[in-house]
Amino acid sequence: MKKAILIIATTILLISMIEVIKILFTAGTFKTINPHFEGTLSPQTLPIAGPEDITIDPASGIAFISVDDRRTNQNTPNKINGAILVMDMTHSSPTLRNVTPPTLTDFHPHGISLWTSSEGKVYLFAINHRQKIYQHAVERFEWKDDQLIHLESIIDMTHMTSPNDLVAIGERSFYVTNDHYYPQPGLARLLEEYLQRAIGFVNFYDGQSFKKVAEDIAYPNGINSSADRSQIYVASTTGRNLLIYDRLPDHSLVYKNQIDLETGVDNIEVDSNGALWIGCHPQLLKFTAHARDATKFSPSQILKVTINHDTQYKVSEVFLNDGTEYSGSTVAAAFKNKILIGSVFEPSLLLWELNP
Repeated sequence: MKKAILIIATTILLISMIEVIKILFTAGTFKTINPHFEGTLSPQTLPIAGPEDITIDPASGIAFISVDDRRTNQNTPNKINGAILVMDMTHSSPTLRNVTPPTLTDFHPHGISLWTSSEGKVYLFAINHRQKIYQHAVERFEWKDDQLIHLESIIDMTHMTSPNDLVAIGERSFYVTNDHYYPQPGLARLLEEYLQRAIGFVNFYDGQSFKKVAEDIAYPNGINSSADRSQIYVASTTGRNLLIYDRLPDHSLVYKNQIDLETGVDNIEVDSNGALWIGCHPQLLKFTAHARDATKFSPSQILKVTINHDTQYKVSEVFLNDGTEYSGSTVAAAFKNKILIGSVFEPSLLLWELNP
């Protein structure tokens, strides 16, 4: 009897050790960080920390930057309002400007997306994690006469349980990722993250209601579309891959392919040539530690993915540092030879100019 108990206990211990090693390996704990990039970097100090997402209007060169001081607001909810900043990338020395409408007093933006109508109207969509009342919303704006005009708040706590990022495909329609199945912090959510459970999902909003269009995704994070809107790209952070879906006429998504990137992928931006620029966390447990403690650094990584055909692609690691210069990169948005790099917590963003 004692021998049987010993065998069972040893087996459980071995299985637990294997699972722990697997988690450490897939989180990039043993990955070697060799910093590199080509070009010049210019840190841009922000009036509000946390430039988590950035998107650039290719027609005007205006960069829209979503910022929220998450560290301060974690301790004192809603102490500092988030904002949308803009930067004109066509200027030789671009400056930052806060364009947030003053009526938005409980504004904590996360993922953002732009849509330009056939008439040339520009709309900005922003996920807002309200803090006065626990409630997620998508705020819809029009960019007109060099200012941001708030149009409406779209709220559905049944379907937008844990929204992270979105991609607009019409004046009032969009796809949105829900990075967790369990919306509230707790053991179930913690196990979902560390066991890399593929239970996240993507919803589509048609202007009136939501419907689930993709599921069984491990932490669906950034989302974007091809230029012709025929395909949707989803970043699976703990799955460490890029998922590619075909769009059907009814806006449903059909799984097409995945690109294994072996890193914690975050936001996806698409440049004028159709290449994908992805902010990444190569060592996820270091990012988790950085989220809890600002003195602990998390490496920053930018991947460029060029998709030539359905199954032909090229992945290039174009930027990597160990986190001492810039921690927790989440996004890279390109305009000509300039790249803006953002982060969840940093009080600045990086203006990266590529060599000619």
